[in-house]
Amino acid sequence: MQQKNEALSKVLRGQPVIPVVQIANLAHAVPMAKALVAGGLPAIEITLRTNDALDAIRLVASEVEGAIVGAGTVLNPKQFKEAEAAGSQFIVSPGTTVELLNEAKDHMVPYLPGATTPSEIMSMVEEGYSILKFFPAEQSGGISFLKSLSSPISGVAFCPTGGITPQSAPDYLSLPNVLCVGGSWITPNDLMDAEDWDGIERLAREAHGLATV
Repeated sequence: MQQKNEALSKVLRGQPVIPVVQIANLAHAVPMAKALVAGGLPAIEITLRTNDALDAIRLVASEVEGAIVGAGTVLNPKQFKEAEAAGSQFIVSPGTTVELLNEAKDHMVPYLPGATTPSEIMSMVEEGYSILKFFPAEQSGGISFLKSLSSPISGVAFCPTGGITPQSAPDYLSLPNVLCVGGSWITPNDLMDAEDWDGIERLAREAHGLATV
């Protein structure tokens, strides 16, 4: 478990924002990922919310140099297996189940489980996890809630995701128990539909710059 925690930490500490992407058009996967890598955000979470998600992960994993592609919205062991087979280098779930935890034990791919309550977080710590997804962040108490957790549940780091904006991201990133945030604003539907890869690269560069804010 320690090895997987370290591998996940290396991915998440590498950039302040992890783009959370839905692929509605498979043809967009590779140029989108290339734009994100060029903008300084190589770790990309492609959510399993569309029919093309697994194929998109395969394409990015095989064709985009420098990309660290992960699968998000993994809800069950079947999806976990499929995501790893597609080339996912990390796997993310919005919450956690016993079945997912057991599946994760059988694989070396780093797993970022979701937890929002103190009880859920303590359960994950007992399972050996020290890095967790906090989702949906804004609806679950946001910055003030995470700040209140930093003392009683120390040693746990979070990747808050859900409702975070370029304006609120710096406040999240300033917390001692936040490694990075997940954000969907970097690949908005209008730019994806317009195939405006320069625009997405620009947003990625701006998000990468949040590390120095």
